[in-house]
Amino acid sequence: MKFGTFARFVAPSLLLMTLFIAYPLLSVLWQSFHLTQGVFETATVETCSPGFGGQVCTEEVRRIPVLNDKGVPTTKTTFVGLDVYRSVLKPESVAAAFSDTGNGLRDVLNIDFYKALRFTVTFTFITLPLVVGLGLLIALAVNSIAARVRGPVIFVTLLPFIITPVIGALSVRWLFIGDGILTVALERILNRELALFAQGWTIEILILFYRVWHVAPFAFVIFYAGLQTINQDTMEAAVVDGASRFERLRYVVIPHLMPLILFITLIHLMDTYRVFEEIIGFSSQAHVISLQWLTFNYLTPNDAGTRLISSASATSMLTMIGIIILLIPVLRRTWRDHRVGG
Repeated sequence: MKFGTFARFVAPSLLLMTLFIAYPLLSVLWQSFHLTQGVFETATVETCSPGFGGQVCTEEVRRIPVLNDKGVPTTKTTFVGLDVYRSVLKPESVAAAFSDTGNGLRDVLNIDFYKALRFTVTFTFITLPLVVGLGLLIALAVNSIAARVRGPVIFVTLLPFIITPVIGALSVRWLFIGDGILTVALERILNRELALFAQGWTIEILILFYRVWHVAPFAFVIFYAGLQTINQDTMEAAVVDGASRFERLRYVVIPHLMPLILFITLIHLMDTYRVFEEIIGFSSQAHVISLQWLTFNYLTPNDAGTRLISSASATSMLTMIGIIILLIPVLRRTWRDHRVGG
């Protein structure tokens, strides 16, 4: 292919990636090292109210925003270096937590960033093996059933993945919150009252259950497609040699599906580390938060109408660094397999 043809083919993709990926990332990185604040001035405001015998006027000193020529509040952006990251990571509070008067890890997990990081990492590493394992089991089961019922079974299995994440999270929440159907059923079985949304650990279990239920069908589809490409001669040779079902799975099926396992792992790690829909759907902010939700919370105007854009940018960059760290082992394994295969 000539270079000119290649350039015309690739140029639109590079342009879009620059506009919608590279430029926003550089902008977020720049904002994480700068602090934007409103410019205020002190003014004396006189307030008069009608009173007996005449008006009663009082003077009050207030800080009011400075407006530009268009009537928009003026802002000032200052380079602050790593100060924004320090305000998010709070190294002084972490050091105090592990001092003689601190409570160690308990105090650290009360800091918003570390509270969100703890849940995000736990959520990622617990759901990953469950999604991969459950998806593989479903694929093996569907591949073994009769062909005439395989289509309806695949359709039913895919339903959780088709549902919009927020809608699915809300549905599961309604099943368990208050007098939800499943809560009432559990109360009758256990003969005791339950408040599953009053404690953090029960909410986490429900969130983990929902993510596995929602994403396992995706892994199932990938694995089921991979099972159709297994060399049947190899499988028949394994049967003739006396290999058990488990041995065929271990030495034939799983090695054949390993590239797909790595692919699902990559997608799942990137997706779960940005967990957000479950926090909103389960309204778990009082007990459980994630790094993505923390970024969203910084961007939500506070009582004074201020958005902590710098803190949100710093949290976003720290989240991206975490994703890169998680992906490095998988990418190294993929690259090594690619070189060996080539």
